[in-house]
Amino acid sequence: MHEAMVDGRRIAYTRVGLGPALVLLHGGLGDSRSWRPQLEACAAEHTVLAWDAPGCGRSSDPPATWRMPEYADCVAGWLGAIGVDRAHVLGLSWGSSLALELYRRHPGLPSSLVLASAYAGWAGSLPPGEVAERVALGLAWADLPGEEIAAAFLPTLLTPDAAPDAVEDVLAVLRDVRGAGTLPALLSMAEADLRDVLPTIRVPTLLLHGSEDVRSPLRVAHDLHRAIPGSDLVVLPGVGHESNVEAPDAFTREVLQFLRRASGRTAE
Repeated sequence: MHEAMVDGRRIAYTRVGLGPALVLLHGGLGDSRSWRPQLEACAAEHTVLAWDAPGCGRSSDPPATWRMPEYADCVAGWLGAIGVDRAHVLGLSWGSSLALELYRRHPGLPSSLVLASAYAGWAGSLPPGEVAERVALGLAWADLPGEEIAAAFLPTLLTPDAAPDAVEDVLAVLRDVRGAGTLPALLSMAEADLRDVLPTIRVPTLLLHGSEDVRSPLRVAHDLHRAIPGSDLVVLPGVGHESNVEAPDAFTREVLQFLRRASGRTAE
């Protein structure tokens, strides 16, 4: 793990490979380990940078008042601190909404976007009643031991057919969740409505979605696809929300193929 300081806060991150920068933004109950299947596979073509968001992994906790704009500014500050001024940005779940907020606030930074298991924020993609239910559950679980959080969330992240090693990878990260550290991320997602950003996107964009995703239903991916000009949508059959873990080979193959095309379009 590497570390950078951003406004007095420690940001831990993994850095591997050589080539154009690829930034990986994990989900709200994840950390940089969530990208283990992608790190080595993408490192042959990219400098892969996977952070622990504030409140996750080895990074410092954020203030309770943080919402999506503060997290996005922190991403930009972290990348600036390590000398990255332009990068492909891949976000999963909460990380996908963070990538959209990053594009809104720092549009010159992403050279392309990969939005996996994505939302335009919960407020922008889910009915108000469902958002309220998710917030209530998150608040109720915030003080539980990591083992109980893992047991509660796992069925919503993977399908029953997920391979045992995929299950263990997800559980290992969930067990280390710091409830208090991730509460601002929960509330940032609940309040975020990023639908106005979607039609403004002018970089190559890929939407990657598991066909069996119960957290971000497939209709959300179709809504995003219709709203983002020129976007591509790829549905991975038979997998759930953590599609990068459940179908790592297919997920990584789609990402790398897209980035090769995107790099060509960006260079034109």
